[in-house]
Amino acid sequence: MADRGAADCDLLVIGGGINGTGIARDAAGRGLAVSLVEKADLAAATSGASSKLVHGGLRYLEQLEFRLVAEALAEREVLLRVAGHLVWPLRFVIPHVPGLRPRWRIRAGLFFYDRLARFASGVRPSLPGSASVRLDLPPYDAGLRPGLRHGFAYADCRVDDARLVIENALDAERRGARIFVRTACVSAHRDGGLWRVRLDDGRTISARALVNAAGPWVKEVLARRLGVRSNLEVRLVRGSHIVLPALYAGPHAFVLQNDDGRVVFMIPFAGRYTVVGTTDAPHGGPDEPVRPTPEEVDYLLRAANRYLARAVRAEDVVWSYAGVRPLCDDGRADPSKVTRDYTLHLDEAGGAPVLSVFGGKITTYRALAEQALAKLARHFPGLKGGWTARTPLPGSDFGGASRAEAREAFFARYPALAPEVRRALFRRHGARADEVAGDGDMGEHFGGGLTARELAWFVAREWARQPEDVLWRRTKAGLLLAPEAQARVRAAMERLA
Repeated sequence: MADRGAADCDLLVIGGGINGTGIARDAAGRGLAVSLVEKADLAAATSGASSKLVHGGLRYLEQLEFRLVAEALAEREVLLRVAGHLVWPLRFVIPHVPGLRPRWRIRAGLFFYDRLARFASGVRPSLPGSASVRLDLPPYDAGLRPGLRHGFAYADCRVDDARLVIENALDAERRGARIFVRTACVSAHRDGGLWRVRLDDGRTISARALVNAAGPWVKEVLARRLGVRSNLEVRLVRGSHIVLPALYAGPHAFVLQNDDGRVVFMIPFAGRYTVVGTTDAPHGGPDEPVRPTPEEVDYLLRAANRYLARAVRAEDVVWSYAGVRPLCDDGRADPSKVTRDYTLHLDEAGGAPVLSVFGGKITTYRALAEQALAKLARHFPGLKGGWTARTPLPGSDFGGASRAEAREAFFARYPALAPEVRRALFRRHGARADEVAGDGDMGEHFGGGLTARELAWFVAREWARQPEDVLWRRTKAGLLLAPEAQARVRAAMERLA
């Protein structure tokens, strides 16, 4: 490894989404001195506004994105092993509707999906294969309109997207990385083989290499902040979601076909809701407000109502959110058909490299990080090899026990805690739940499993600075708490600050 004496760090990562924190964790675990700067909160943009899925991307097979699907299916298996407290198996059901995709085509796609999962991972997949199902019989008839009889079921996974980002940042910090939130890169320039990066708090950090993982702002950071030219362009595509009271009974999700060829998911959410999404709408610029338009809400409602026995309306929506996908522009006119694959652009002018991340999916973040480090390896002689595929995130290190066994053991250690609090602590923190619970004195229970002790943990240990950081990212308590309880959370955070 090169002498670090002339630089504050080996690698400075710009962007605190899933790709930025994943790269920071990987690099720190290989022995690099890492700093990460994020202008807002961790997972405050695209990474915290996803469909909450870890999946191979069944629909990408129709677009012949075989490499992306194979990598995503392989990574699905990896994340089930190394992020087991945040990634859970989920059964998806595709109702067949005459006049849309024929049954033979769906069956053939799922057959190939199953075989590709086995081929990509090199081992027998841990999730069950696909199967034909009846939609007029339990358990899949719940909530559906009469007349839907045939469907197909297959397995993928759901994920707590924002907490996956937080967990990667926590492990990066544990391995020596420095994480700075609410800290923006104002400008940077090359100077004698180093990058000199000016931050908006007045500091300047020197680094041997930069990673530009700014998501929707990747092109802006590259051109305006770093002064680097690139022929790659970003295509901003907005994905919107609506959340409604549970639309059906059962733990499964539905994949709804539409007349326009797209699919929309209905997914159980937070124990008592259903999230419906997503859209593919052009988005003007990274600084434009990101929220679902009335047209997108109507699109999602119509997609759901085509299949539901009881129609839902706009006034039934209890929450909506949107994220902007920073896709690498491949020139396709239809936003739904723009590739979801990622591109890593390396600029090495002047000897100080900057690697920019265009595109990417939550499912493939870990593999993306490995490839990013491979591209930068020649600038760090002696760099250690990849390690993240076999090393669990801290919250998923159950010491040889299964997730279910670790959960029951945690519950047994804290019998006096309210069941809602125990469930929330373990779901959010996994194997680290004991560190949060401590002696079991959790203080005020605001509701939704959120307590004063955990709130203090978020502020002291997880970079939470504003109430929204806790209510909508580190937890989803904002969806579960009445306005009065949210006000108490805000007051408690003011006291902690």
